[in-house]
Amino acid sequence: MTEAIRGFWVASATPLAADGSVDHARLAAHTKQLFGKGVDGVVLFGTTGEGTSFNASERVATIEAMLKAGIAPERIGVGGGFPAITDSIALTRAVLGLGLRHVLLLPPYFDRSVTPEGIEDAFAAIIDGVADDRLRASLYHIPQVSGVAIPTTVAANLRKRYGKQVAGLKDSSGDFKQFQAFRAAAPELAITVGNEPDIARAMAAGGAGTICGMANLLPELVKGMIDGKAVEARMQAAADAVVKTPSLVATLKAILAAQTGDTGWLRVRPPLRALSDGTALKRKLDALMAPAIA
Repeated sequence: MTEAIRGFWVASATPLAADGSVDHARLAAHTKQLFGKGVDGVVLFGTTGEGTSFNASERVATIEAMLKAGIAPERIGVGGGFPAITDSIALTRAVLGLGLRHVLLLPPYFDRSVTPEGIEDAFAAIIDGVADDRLRASLYHIPQVSGVAIPTTVAANLRKRYGKQVAGLKDSSGDFKQFQAFRAAAPELAITVGNEPDIARAMAAGGAGTICGMANLLPELVKGMIDGKAVEARMQAAADAVVKTPSLVATLKAILAAQTGDTGWLRVRPPLRALSDGTALKRKLDALMAPAIA
């Protein structure tokens, strides 16, 4: 099993059944389709996967279904962030028991006045509470969404305290200087980026790869960046078309519905509202994919 998330991982969207539960069969099929296009692994219940809308039991049941569908545990990561530390501990223990090792941990969110010391205490409480050497946690830095940043000193301190149990960090800030700061402060961490246009330069600067949402729609384009192809301008245009919409998740799902002809992809959980049609955006992305990536 890998010690950290490296290479090309997708922050998967979460398909829903008509009753709002996770559609396990559709999710497994989506994952296998991505694997067929060069993806190394998937992270479930991250930001793109509406992760904070699902409780621990739902997340564990989905992991169990994915394993039953033949998805290898070393190719699955799971979002383990909750406001309550005890929930993060319970979920992490459960998925480690199922054979997973990769858990992405947000700092507890909602209270935006916390100190760096408090953030470090929270992560330490999770790791100490899990008390399992199999854990390979990735800290998840996405302050523009969570409201709570991970200071570089906290990342460095946690790596020193826990070694390989704190295996990586996902930087989804979209600020390349922030990525560089994490690399400088904690060079032993495997740092992935979520901002797709930064993938190639991050890897050139010692980054571990990507965990990104646009790969749900354009895995070939992301793979091109991983492989060093000069497609940054295309990726920037694609990201602008999707990310700069009122709801990234609803837009991404609407495009997936248009790509697959499966309207089930349109479903989202409240407080999100579903879009009715993603055909126009699909056409825009199709145009960016032509000509084919050489």
